[in-house]
Amino acid sequence: MVKKSFSKHSTEQLLKLETNDEIVAPLWIDFRDDPAQSVYPVHGHAWGEFIYAFNGVMQVTIDQINYITPPPHGLWLPPHIQHSGLNRTSVSHGTLYIHESLCHALPSQAGIMLSSALVSAIFLHLKQHRLPDTHPEHIRLLHVLHDQLQHAELIGNYLPHTEHVGLKKILDYLHQHPADQSNLAVLSQKMNMTERTLARLCQKELNMSLHEWRQHLKVTQAMSMLNRGQSVEHIAYDLGYANASAFINMFKRWMNITPDQFRKQCQS
Repeated sequence: MVKKSFSKHSTEQLLKLETNDEIVAPLWIDFRDDPAQSVYPVHGHAWGEFIYAFNGVMQVTIDQINYITPPPHGLWLPPHIQHSGLNRTSVSHGTLYIHESLCHALPSQAGIMLSSALVSAIFLHLKQHRLPDTHPEHIRLLHVLHDQLQHAELIGNYLPHTEHVGLKKILDYLHQHPADQSNLAVLSQKMNMTERTLARLCQKELNMSLHEWRQHLKVTQAMSMLNRGQSVEHIAYDLGYANASAFINMFKRWMNITPDQFRKQCQS
């Protein structure tokens, strides 16, 4: 069942627009606030998309590969890509639609775009002010976004997923309970499989160990929480760490910067 989103455009209206390639201008932006577990059925269109989440965890599936991107970076989808979506948490996000004729300098493959702080600032400004689509300032800012995205670095998916029934149940559980500290043996018992089988499945389906995947999940959720202004101590507790130092060390190991440095970069 598709849960409707809360914006001036319903999910059905947007899907019709996208599928029929009836976006109203060469550059067009839309903002949405979607509830947790809202689903976007498989669809495609001749327009490129840059999807930017202000908060929450978005998952977009392309050819059975799941792309999950945390704020302040966005997900790029080139034209003619069939994709579906699932919001694992409530998500507030904006999507910049780009006409195919303007996509020649953008990547031909999907992936996370490491966008600049200027991109984040423009998205926030456009969301807060909601100028008419034909307003000169609105159009100028969309062109600045388009220009900035042409210089953004494209990386692969940060948090892989799987359609394997048993492993998917474990990953879905960990998404909902990031503070859970159960070891591999305990989690494998939940799914009536051996610890060795679970370890093998993770390497096959995720191309990483479950421990590594859980670290990626915590970093992803921490990024979103940092952007919402939550304290490092609060985030550490919510992610299952005994103290802030342990969380900071984990975050720095994966991101090469501390949580506070990450927050400052996003705000600069």
